[in-house]
Amino acid sequence: MGEGIPVEIATLITGLADPARATRIDAAERLCRAGEAALPATVALVNACGDDEAEVRDWSVAALEELGTPPAGTLDDLEQLLHGGQPLVAYWAATLLGRSGQAAASAVDALTACLTAATDPAVAHRAAWALGKIGPAAAAAVAPLRDAAAGADPRLARLATEALAAIGG
Repeated sequence: MGEGIPVEIATLITGLADPARATRIDAAERLCRAGEAALPATVALVNACGDDEAEVRDWSVAALEELGTPPAGTLDDLEQLLHGGQPLVAYWAATLLGRSGQAAASAVDALTACLTAATDPAVAHRAAWALGKIGPAAAAAVAPLRDAAAGADPRLARLATEALAAIGG
């Protein structure tokens, strides 16, 4: 585990990947109840959103809902999780990148790919939202956002329009 991560949190991060269902559920629940102290577990919690066990996914989502901006050192890992094929994992990776704002500017291409190629509409919606949160640094996404704003999905069109306003495109 990384330097500076409290031992209890590091143990729970390990527990999220345990083969035993009960261990994974317990780890996810305890990380949820840890609040902001669970920030070092951000990437592990996003990964756990792809768990086969619904309770692990539910507790992980609940934990992520309570966390604020992810640690800066997690942005590359979150960007990689956009492409894993698990819609809930990609949704939460996009959410956390969006919460990072301009600091996540390196993820613009990956978020744009989610916007244009996501098979799950919620992932495309979240990618558009995240691009807007990144703001002017997401200028490379203007053309795909314009396409999305003109598309048939009303929610995606609204989010893309809002993102374009935030980017200045």
